[in-house]
Amino acid sequence: MKISFVIPAYNESAEIVACLDSLVKEIARCRKLGTVFNTEIIVANNASTDTTRERALSVPHVRVVDEPRKGANIARQTGFEASTGSIVASIDADTRVPEGWLSTIIREFTADPSLIALTGPHIYYDTSLLTRTIVKVWYIVGYIFTTLTSLVLKKNCMFQGGNYVVRREALLKIGGHDMSIQFYGDDVDTGVRLLALGKIKWTFAFPIYASGRRIEKNGILKTGYIYAGSYISVTFWRKPFTQEYNDVRINLDA
Repeated sequence: MKISFVIPAYNESAEIVACLDSLVKEIARCRKLGTVFNTEIIVANNASTDTTRERALSVPHVRVVDEPRKGANIARQTGFEASTGSIVASIDADTRVPEGWLSTIIREFTADPSLIALTGPHIYYDTSLLTRTIVKVWYIVGYIFTTLTSLVLKKNCMFQGGNYVVRREALLKIGGHDMSIQFYGDDVDTGVRLLALGKIKWTFAFPIYASGRRIEKNGILKTGYIYAGSYISVTFWRKPFTQEYNDVRINLDA
């Protein structure tokens, strides 16, 4: 098994090293346990105007590919096309990989050949306890709604951008990531198209730590409204709820 880690990054000089360090540490932990697997780490530098590229390259065994066209899905696709692994894990540049995260990937994909994608929730490490609690409630409500409606519709699923893993052959079959989607709903679109091919597993036992900067900047109610609208719009009408979004990443090196 070879696992490619693809990390889109726009002006993430403040976060990228911590993200990569957590990933490298988790890879080393798994290998100490005797698990045999190959890896590659690819950072898709997405039109950054800061030192994201240089800081990513400061971490051993990390490869950087440059994508001048701004957009998360564009960067994900560029990173995917540069990758070679049979399993592709997509995480965000502001995430932190917890202990056991990689072991879950290897166990799930080894045990179930029919599994084409694995995904799980974000736990926001830089927000208040109240915000984290509300987000957890959102996930529970979303999981119940998705589980019930999928029994009838057979076409919707929980799919978390910044924390999903997919078999390469499946992503190739759906034509990769839809680069026409600017931001909101890009992960839902990927999940819906993958679901047509086979089994996607959402599990709360596969979390990743992520920054809650967007929630803090936009407000929790507005953020929830946009994400819920994006999920419904992409799932049922196959179009983004909105193409507008605010950057929460700035050039900290300027």
